[in-house]
Amino acid sequence: MEVKAFYWKGHVLQLLDQRELPNKEIWLSLKDYGEVAQAIRDMAVRGAPAIGCVAAYGFVLGVKAGENPEKVYETLKNTRPTAYNLFWALDRMKKAFEEGKDIEAEAKAIEEEDYKANKSMGEIGQALIPVGARVLTHCNTGALATAGWGTALGVIRSAHYAGKNIFVWVDETRPYLQGSRLTAWELLKEGIPHKLITDSTAGFLMKKGLVDCILVGADRITKDYHVANKIGTYALSVLAKAHGIPFYVVAPKSTFDPYTTGDGIVIEERSEKEIKFIRGIPIAPEDSPALHIAFDITPPENITAIITEEGIIKL
Repeated sequence: MEVKAFYWKGHVLQLLDQRELPNKEIWLSLKDYGEVAQAIRDMAVRGAPAIGCVAAYGFVLGVKAGENPEKVYETLKNTRPTAYNLFWALDRMKKAFEEGKDIEAEAKAIEEEDYKANKSMGEIGQALIPVGARVLTHCNTGALATAGWGTALGVIRSAHYAGKNIFVWVDETRPYLQGSRLTAWELLKEGIPHKLITDSTAGFLMKKGLVDCILVGADRITKDYHVANKIGTYALSVLAKAHGIPFYVVAPKSTFDPYTTGDGIVIEERSEKEIKFIRGIPIAPEDSPALHIAFDITPPENITAIITEEGIIKL
């Protein structure tokens, strides 16, 4: 059964609350753009393509309610600073409104195009995955992070259904645990063989020859091919390079930022509580300060290739 992160109902956006997974499957009914903005900000929805799709529907809710389109645009735009799909989708929605187009149809098109792009990336990317490969992935890049199927996890999914008999190492992805809470949940639902590991285990597995390739997603790819992605991605790229392991980034063209270089990416810093607490339970001294950098930047020289819906970019 294919996982969906959200459904558009015409006057309400149904959103799977990813903060509650894997223990509970709770659906939020979002009826105004402010609720959509809050859901993005609080990570009820996450994953760059999914954020873009959800923001597009948030724009529809705001404009249809008679709110000032510029205010709606700015509110949604300022929810999270790093993922480029958010800005790409909102710019497209704003342009559609200004040109008098059907904005609901435009939001639906953004969703449908993302799904098709993911399926295409899956087919293109799985050709690079050897039979019996042991694949390591980071964060969650599956159906939950997109309009469906997934980016890096979509390639894994396509390789599995192509009968390649792959195995997946799943980084837990501290501190928000998108790997252990979300990726493992998706793989389990589809019966894809996998094993969860702590983030710090990955390098030793590479040393022992237990990793054949690494697949990650992206929140922004700059014009000089620097990749912003979940914190820990850069470290994996360094380890992969040191061990001669292919390191693939999987992302649709909507993730490509044609205006920014690597040193111009704004990196989001989130609350230290997400490091010091897990589900409200303290795991660190109350008075110890913490730094929670949500993303890092991987340079092109650490990347084997970028897989897009239009083909493979070798670096």
